[in-house]
Amino acid sequence: MTDPAFDTAVTRAYGTRLPIVAGGLMWLSDAAYVSACARAGIIGFLTAASFPEPDALRAEIRKTRESSEGGAFGVNVSMLPKLVPGERTEEIFRLIAEEGVRFVETSGRNPEPWLPLLKDAGITVLHKVPSVRFAEKAQSVGVDMVSIVGAECGGHPGLDLIGSFVNLALAERRLKIPFLIGGGVGHGGQIVAALAGGASGVVVGTRFLVAEEVTAHPDYKCALAGAKETDTMLSMSSLRNTIRTLRNETSQTVARMEAENPETGIEALLPHVSGKIGRRATRPATCRAACSRRGRRSGSRAISRRWPGSSAGWKRRRSRRWRDCARRLRGSRRGWRYDERAGNRHARRR
Repeated sequence: MTDPAFDTAVTRAYGTRLPIVAGGLMWLSDAAYVSACARAGIIGFLTAASFPEPDALRAEIRKTRESSEGGAFGVNVSMLPKLVPGERTEEIFRLIAEEGVRFVETSGRNPEPWLPLLKDAGITVLHKVPSVRFAEKAQSVGVDMVSIVGAECGGHPGLDLIGSFVNLALAERRLKIPFLIGGGVGHGGQIVAALAGGASGVVVGTRFLVAEEVTAHPDYKCALAGAKETDTMLSMSSLRNTIRTLRNETSQTVARMEAENPETGIEALLPHVSGKIGRRATRPATCRAACSRRGRRSGSRAISRRWPGSSAGWKRRRSRRWRDCARRLRGSRRGWRYDERAGNRHARRR
C-alpha cells in the first residue's frame, strides 16, 4: 500500500509504500537483502551477475518470493559482457520471465534488443544510467523508467562524473518518462528535494549497507561506519569503467598502477578489481585486521556506535533493521507531503 505522503509514478508502478529503489550491492543483493526491502515497503533487485549458474538465480528468485510477504522485488541484469556474456543475456531474461518476475532493472548498455521479450512478458523495465544523455536514449527505445546515478554514487558513476543535482535539473527538463535520482542519497530531506525537483523516486545504496539483514561481515560494517565523506576514491578510469570505492589498500594499489602506467590493462588490474578480495574480506580474520587498522575493535558494538548512509559520512546511532531504516527515511521528510499528480510535480508543505 502506497504511503499517502508519497504518491508517485514509482510507488504506483511497483506498488510500494515509499518511492525508494534499493541500490544493487552485487553478491550482497541476495534474497535476504531484497526480501527485507520488500517487507519495508521499498523495492530491491537481485543481481543476476552474482549467480553464474541460471539454476542458482532461479532458486534465489523463488526464495525471495517466499520471504517477501507479497512485496515487490525484481532482478538486475547488467549487460556488460564481462559480467553477463552477450549469449547469456537473453537466457537470463527468459528465465526471469519464466519465473513470473514483474520488474527488471537493466544496466551496462542499450537494452533495446531485449525489450520486446520483456514487454511481451509484462515486465516493467527500469534502466540505470550515469547521466541524462543516456537516459534520453533509453527513453527513445521504450524503457518504462530510468534511474540516474550521479558522481556521488558508490560503484560506477560513469565517465562524465555529473553530480546528482545537475542530473536532476536536466532530467526534469528533458525526460517525459518517470525518473529516479541516485548518488549520495541518505536522508529524508534529500528524498523531498529530489521529488521537488521532478524525480519520481530515489535510489539509495550505501545507506542500507549496514542494515542487519545485509549479510556483509560485521567488521566490514564497522570499517564503513568509520568512514567520512572524504574516504572514497575513484579508480579504473583508464579502462573507461570508473568506479567509486572506499579508500583502502586495494583501491590505492589500483590507482597507483594506473598512474604509473596509463596503458595498464584489465588483465593486470583484474586480481584487484574482480571482487574476490571483497568477498574474501567477509572472513573474520581479514575483517578484524581491517577494523583494527582503523582503531576499532571487531564485533557489532563498534558498528552500533555510528554508521553511514547512502554516501560515506552519513552517520546513524546504531545498526537498524530494514523496516526501521525505511521508516526513518520517511520520518525525516519533516512535514512535507508529495503528490506527483497535483499538477506541478513539486513537493508541498502539509
